[in-house]
Amino acid sequence: MSPSNRIQLDLEVQSWPLKVPFRITGHVWEHLGLVICSLSRSGHSGRGEATGVFYRGESAEGLKAQIESVRGEVEAGISRAALQDLLPAGGARNAIDCALWALESHEGRVPAWQLAGLVQPEPLLTTFTLGADAPAVMAERARSTPVARALKLKLVGDGQDAERVRQVRAARPDVWLGVDANQAFDRAAVEHLLPVLIGERVSLLEQPCRMGSEEELRGLKSPVLLAADESVQTSADLEAMRGLFDVVNIKLDKCGGLTEGLAMARRARELGFEVMVGNMIGTSLSCAPAFLVGQLCQVVDLDGPWHLAGDIDPTVVYRDGLVDCPPGLWDHPARSRE
Repeated sequence: MSPSNRIQLDLEVQSWPLKVPFRITGHVWEHLGLVICSLSRSGHSGRGEATGVFYRGESAEGLKAQIESVRGEVEAGISRAALQDLLPAGGARNAIDCALWALESHEGRVPAWQLAGLVQPEPLLTTFTLGADAPAVMAERARSTPVARALKLKLVGDGQDAERVRQVRAARPDVWLGVDANQAFDRAAVEHLLPVLIGERVSLLEQPCRMGSEEELRGLKSPVLLAADESVQTSADLEAMRGLFDVVNIKLDKCGGLTEGLAMARRARELGFEVMVGNMIGTSLSCAPAFLVGQLCQVVDLDGPWHLAGDIDPTVVYRDGLVDCPPGLWDHPARSRE
């Protein structure tokens, strides 16, 4: 490898407090741990961020150790294509992959959307997620989130989910509404809740069943779109989900980076799925590359930085229910809008 291709790798583990505790099925977060991967070469640099996939047992310290284990290959000047075979899908590969995209963007003075073969990005309507809580508390949070034009509610299968949906809908009759069970339901629970979801104009039910139990959903006649999150990790999982789900949720920490995320979105569309982009809670640095995947999606859930008590500078911008990524936040700022 030519010395001019060598890359300097730097890693940093950070902890960020959340505005309020965030609860989903089986987990509650008060602080967010993440790893920042910085890659530098010949005066240019790029960064990528990952929090990892909690249900795989990934942690910031674990991601750092995983990246350290391939430091030699990365610093020798690894390509994005070679990275796909070096590490499995997950947060570690995501952090490196997004840093490589940013590095290439800065080296070539070309925005990442052009490198990805996309048209110039536009602001996207995003959901804002309400962590599971008492129905009245969730309703009050819905009322106190006027920026939102779309809300997603976390449901946990504890007998209060129907009331959560009813009270939030009463508080915000104006918004697009989706719900996310994070594997809390079986088919019987879905069938029991569906009349409420239909009556309250819920548009999306995300990951109702446990991973490995997807066949429970076969033949279910649901006017509410069913979305796969945990059930679809990478492009390799898409074919098996046909006929079970209507929508697939792409997360860069889950699929292992922007390279796979873009490929996954394009393949999902070819197979007839609607496409959704989501993110783990993270700073605007993690949201920026996912924003590019969002340009290919019908449903966008990029509210991760909104849950934090602080953020990096500059930040993504939330305005009138939309999320936008300003030039230069992550990639090269050679971007202008008419």
